[in-house]
Amino acid sequence: MSLYLGIDTSNYTTSVAVCGDGEANLRRIIDIDKGQRGIRQSDGVFVHIKEFPKLFLGLDIDFKEVKAVGVSAKPRNQENSYMPVFTVGESFAEVIAKALNVPLFKTSHQDGHIMAGLVSCGEYELINEEFTAVHLSGGTTEILDCKYENGSFNPTITGGTKDISAGQLLDRLGVALGMKFPCGKELDSLSLTAKEEINLKTSVKDGFMNFSGIETKLLKIAETENPSVLARSALTFIGNSINEALSHIKPKNVLFVGGVASNTILRQMLKSGNYNTYFAKSELSSDNAVGTAHIAKKMYKEMK
Repeated sequence: MSLYLGIDTSNYTTSVAVCGDGEANLRRIIDIDKGQRGIRQSDGVFVHIKEFPKLFLGLDIDFKEVKAVGVSAKPRNQENSYMPVFTVGESFAEVIAKALNVPLFKTSHQDGHIMAGLVSCGEYELINEEFTAVHLSGGTTEILDCKYENGSFNPTITGGTKDISAGQLLDRLGVALGMKFPCGKELDSLSLTAKEEINLKTSVKDGFMNFSGIETKLLKIAETENPSVLARSALTFIGNSINEALSHIKPKNVLFVGGVASNTILRQMLKSGNYNTYFAKSELSSDNAVGTAHIAKKMYKEMK
């Protein structure tokens, strides 16, 4: 029996997962006070330190069967990519791997998202070729050229937003409408009740988008416009922007990952492009350690 342990401590989620001859996916979303649009890194570090041992102790596995540990040690696979919250997971991972006397493989949060998408979209064989990944989350809206090699998808940015991310646009709108951060799920449900939407003009050039102007416009009318119409309009705007950006890039295969990519309307809209479309399962779209565990599994087998 072989098990592979994954650890991820992102901005808003503490995660531990297991893959191999057994599976587990334990997550704890950091609680944000109503009216707030995020959390300070120092507070995130404190919550991860407090919550990770609880999650880890909740794993019902035989630790003698763990062959390797994987951890998201930084946001992206780029030089100088750093956020304090990831040092918590990295520190725990180093101690666990040492105690179990197994190898530790360090990866990035973004690579973990991409791997979680591949293992859950039904087309894992994409790992053997070049493909496009669209990472849509609270802090990231990027179009990435990906090719797996040596434990990383080596993502190269070919498009995305030049200002705020899709997740930031949705969260700021949701908070303005009285929702609790993060607002994605509530906005998703609300948008499906809208009977109309506002036509919002996209701003896209050569695969890159701008969202801050629409944020200003939506927040200005948030007190007077129907909330469901605002939610649907924002999501339609994001979907139109991404489709337009991808039309400039002309990809063959596109994998959508990240929490925002689990949205119902966006999934419907993003299937309309002239390319093969794949989505991470909804439960593996938002932050998790499953992809990190699978990267540890692949790297361990490549090491043999």
